[in-house]
Amino acid sequence: MSKQGASATISHEGIVEKADDRSVTVTISASPACSGCHAESSCSLAGKTNKSVTVRGRFDLKAGDRVEIIMNQSLGFLAVLLGYVVPGITIICTLIILLVAGAGELTAGLAAFAAGIVYFLLLMAFRNRINEKFEFSIKPKE
Repeated sequence: MSKQGASATISHEGIVEKADDRSVTVTISASPACSGCHAESSCSLAGKTNKSVTVRGRFDLKAGDRVEIIMNQSLGFLAVLLGYVVPGITIICTLIILLVAGAGELTAGLAAFAAGIVYFLLLMAFRNRINEKFEFSIKPKE
């Protein structure tokens, strides 16, 4: 992770897989440096070998070019919030509310599970809108 200006950023090195007029797809390999990063526990690259990231925009790059993908750290926190915190709270609150209301354990458990499924279905339904918030920038490596 690096500091640029007033906002912290998360950056990963990668290799351009393909590039066209609208976007660039970069393959990022998890490296040994990930183990020293303090954001490792919340990073989707941790424990994986390769991850593809698509950066929207027109860039003067071609397949095989080495680049650095940069994202604001606050967007990483938003991803953790949407992917883990909100569904966890939704499931737990549903379970507690139904148990306090007198529902049986099986009913409350199944309803909490269903609430989690509904949350993720809503997340999938709005994925294009959510994707617009996640802006990556790209910097060629020399």
